[in-house]
Amino acid sequence: MILDRAHRVFYPLGFGILVLILWEISVHAFNIPPAILPAPTDIGEAMANSTGTLFADWLQTVVKGALTGMIMGALAGVAAAIAIDRSDFLKKGLLPVANFVAALPIVGVAPIMVMWFGFDWHSKAAVVVVMVFFPMLVNTLAGLQATDRMQRDLMRTYSASHGQTLAKLRLPAALPFIFNGLKICSTLALIGAIVAEYFGSPTQGMGFRISTEVGRLGIDMVWAEIAVAAVSGTVLYGIVALIERRMTFWHPSQRTGR
Repeated sequence: MILDRAHRVFYPLGFGILVLILWEISVHAFNIPPAILPAPTDIGEAMANSTGTLFADWLQTVVKGALTGMIMGALAGVAAAIAIDRSDFLKKGLLPVANFVAALPIVGVAPIMVMWFGFDWHSKAAVVVVMVFFPMLVNTLAGLQATDRMQRDLMRTYSASHGQTLAKLRLPAALPFIFNGLKICSTLALIGAIVAEYFGSPTQGMGFRISTEVGRLGIDMVWAEIAVAAVSGTVLYGIVALIERRMTFWHPSQRTGR
């Protein structure tokens, strides 16, 4: 088991290091201008020289915008799914509206949210809420319907109320679906927050920094922001997956290969 875990870590890590080495060699071998593609060492130097700026941008975009919006949107999606599952009226009325909201392009939603909530992180969080709401709604609804009739009949035999059936049977059974939605949202949230900053932002944030540095041809700083965003998204996805493994250890998908 320890060897398998080591392989899961070292194989992608070794491949990533190999890509960086080939990238560095190619930039110097073909004399690629830094304005087109900077070398990894130049990107690392930009990151080392701008740690304060990168941290402020990370705090603004990831923590305030993406993470806050993801939490609010996920909670709203789960709550809406529980309400829709309970009411046929909401299923026929609210679900089509949610489908419509999911089809809205982010480049159309972001300027409106900036006008409504201002240029600070609140508008970015609002964009993220809109982006993550539908995936959480759909996955939670699918999870609530995952229990079979025999299980629900057994709960009725025990005279369980709707709330007791929801808490003790249907929501636990829906956890794998909910976490699948959260893993999808962990990537959508970061993308939404960064893109929203292109339509109005204070003087910090990953999207603001990328658009500003592109105009100044500071491509090394652009790649530094991209690297921070990629690492942040990977870590957020990993945290969700780790919590999923702890909370859904009983599910067959978590026992595969053990």
